[in-house]
Amino acid sequence: MTTVGVIANPAAGKDIRLLVAQGRVVSNQEKANMLRRVFSGIAATGVHRILVMPDTARLSEPARRDCAEQLSVEYLDMRPVEDQRGSTRAACLMNEQEVSCIVTLGGDGTNRVVALGCGETPLVPVSTGTNNVFPQMVEGTLAGLAAGAVATGAVRTEDVCATSKRLDVYVDGKLDDIALVDVAVSSEQFTGARAVWNIRTISEVFLTRAEAASIGLSSIGARVRQISFDEPAGLYLRLRGQPGENRTRVMAPVGPGLVSDVDIAEWRELRPGERSEVVERPGTLALDGERELALVAGKQVAVELNAEGPRVVQIALANELLARRQGRGEVCCD
Repeated sequence: MTTVGVIANPAAGKDIRLLVAQGRVVSNQEKANMLRRVFSGIAATGVHRILVMPDTARLSEPARRDCAEQLSVEYLDMRPVEDQRGSTRAACLMNEQEVSCIVTLGGDGTNRVVALGCGETPLVPVSTGTNNVFPQMVEGTLAGLAAGAVATGAVRTEDVCATSKRLDVYVDGKLDDIALVDVAVSSEQFTGARAVWNIRTISEVFLTRAEAASIGLSSIGARVRQISFDEPAGLYLRLRGQPGENRTRVMAPVGPGLVSDVDIAEWRELRPGERSEVVERPGTLALDGERELALVAGKQVAVELNAEGPRVVQIALANELLARRQGRGEVCCD
């Protein structure tokens, strides 16, 4: 039975950056509407079943009613999720049940916690968060069509999936957490509201990608060295210089509606397998824009670039290949 997983984070797009910057608000109603479009695209491809992460906002319920006569929509056997923490559990369960791919609605943070549990299951990331470098800004119908095409075999997974990079965070030599886009060293001593928005508190940044058209910390790196999604390299930035040290000043969109001048004291490329120790104490480590780990005395913390991150469905490419096959009469969606 062909199955697509769906994980929609009700907390995405609702952090402090709505107050300190001009982050977009994605209401639960809009997320529910987007899921209706995603489900419509999936159903059109002939998928038999959609497996959904339950959440307290019941975001998928309108979409489930829409598609009741076309396919089976089932909820995972777990407690309804209120925030990101349950997304990892949902991804693990979907991976165990061998769904063909997982559609995610959220931002970089949502996809980070999903990637902790999805294993080799490809992701179809749809942007509904505040900072969005990893997920794609795409119409939900197209995301659903891409997911359904992968699930039914209308397009081959190996033709439309790319392996993303990730940053592995080690504590005392053991893997503790990951990031998909950036790891930032902050002088803030508490996780607090979690979201990183004050660039003056950041001393170091590790990046998997640095694209000029992105927003957030990765945009800073693009001013000195642009690194694409699939390039086998990363980037390290040191923002705090020593007295008398030469610095490069760049202007970058560090948040939605927030453009800042940033001084870069040092930068260098990262290679897969290269591990860098974080020496600042006290402070916190922010993963994909959210402070997660306290930097305390006696704990050894290091960051390593890993070329084997989650597999990601390229939505535009999947739709292009699906259209070509339909034009040649090789596949017919129901």
